[in-house]
Amino acid sequence: MADHQKIHPMVDVEAATSRVPLVSDKGTGIRPQAQVPPQRTIPVMQLNPPRKSGSCFCKCFCWTISILVLLIIIIAAVIGILYLAFQPKLPKYSVDSLKISDLRLNLDLSLYAKFDVKITANNPNKKIGIYYEKGGRLSVWYTKTQLCEGSLPKFYQGHQNITKLDVELTGQNQYGNTLMNALQQQQQTGRIPLDLKVDAPVAIKLGRLKLRKVRILGECLLVVDSLSANNQISIKASNCKFKLKL
Repeated sequence: MADHQKIHPMVDVEAATSRVPLVSDKGTGIRPQAQVPPQRTIPVMQLNPPRKSGSCFCKCFCWTISILVLLIIIIAAVIGILYLAFQPKLPKYSVDSLKISDLRLNLDLSLYAKFDVKITANNPNKKIGIYYEKGGRLSVWYTKTQLCEGSLPKFYQGHQNITKLDVELTGQNQYGNTLMNALQQQQQTGRIPLDLKVDAPVAIKLGRLKLRKVRILGECLLVVDSLSANNQISIKASNCKFKLKL
């Protein structure tokens, strides 16, 4: 008889293992499966960085400087355009004649002087007119001592215009005796230095635009041969310089 073959059932080791109860540390009961604790989300606050006051001040300062520089450039450009368009020139003046109507000592030993001066004002500008305003003065000095003065007339001088002015000057000096002796001694040399000063407020006209007032300041250094009253006086030398004062 043939040998009976024994068939042994195959045991699933993994299944058997999975069915084996887990023994707790105390040896009794089943060890429960460990639970994962719930996770909490903690919000993170983002803090803004502190503002830097220094950088803000620097920006404002830079903007201010930039605006000022831009304004200066614009003003300079406008002035340059006006200069090229009008080509301004200072007016020219010359002393044509000087006549002494009176030069004498008073009873109080003060010196009284009366001069008649004829001057020529020349405006060489092609597109600029000059308004001579009220308050202009013309005076004659000898060694830093004023002899007499008078008022310049108010008038308008057009472009490229030559105007003749006749100005009467009068004055009185309290140190007449000393001043008269100095003038007589100087007259003996035949060369008497006189200083004729001009202070004239004027307004410039550019086209139809009348600008604000400025002042023309100048002086003419004269050398005459005599200071005798009612005599013809010869001007031996004349040097005139003028400038604008804003």
